[in-house]
Amino acid sequence: MRGFVRVAGVDEAGRGPLAGPVVAAAVIFLELRAPAGLDDSKRLGASKRAALYNELTACPWVVWAVAEASPAEIDARNILRATHAAMARAVEAVGAAHAIVDGLPVRGLPVPHDAVVGGDGKCLSIAAASVLAKVTRDRFMEEADRQFPAYGFASHKGYGTAAHLENLRKYGPCPIHRRTFAPVAQGTLL
Repeated sequence: MRGFVRVAGVDEAGRGPLAGPVVAAAVIFLELRAPAGLDDSKRLGASKRAALYNELTACPWVVWAVAEASPAEIDARNILRATHAAMARAVEAVGAAHAIVDGLPVRGLPVPHDAVVGGDGKCLSIAAASVLAKVTRDRFMEEADRQFPAYGFASHKGYGTAAHLENLRKYGPCPIHRRTFAPVAQGTLL
C-alpha cells in the first residue's frame, strides 16, 4: 500500500456492552500469508476464534499488540475517544508506519491511516485484529464472571441482554460496569 512497509490492520471489540473494557488490536503481517480460515471475528465461532488467536500470537511473521481502555476511561472520555485511544496504543505498540482501520477515520492515531467500512471482512490484517481483540475481550469477561458471578458475564460478555439488565436492577453496577451508559446510570438511581 503506497510503499509503506509496516502496515497494521486495526480493529476493536466491545464498544456496545455495558461492562468491561473496549479492546483494540493491531496486526502486521511480515509475509504475504495468513492463517487458513481467517475471517471477520463475527463470522467465526468461539472455538475457531480461539484457534486463530493461538496461531496468530505464535506466528513469527505476525507482529501484533492488543490494548484496552478501561470502563473508568470510557466513562471519563466517552466510548468513541476511549476506543480511539486504545487503537492508538495498539498501533504504537506494533511500530506501524501506516494503518488500515475497520470503520471510520480515527482521531489521534499516531500514523497516517485509511479507514475501510466493513474492513474486517475485506482485509486479512484487520480480520486478524478483530480476532485478537474479540478473544482478548471475551477472556476478560469470562474472568469477570468468576469475580462477579451474579451478572452472568460469561454468557453475554457485558451486552445489555434481558438477563444482564435484570441482574443490574437486582444488584446494581459492579466495578467493571460503564457508569455513563444509560442502563447502568439508570440502575444506579434505583
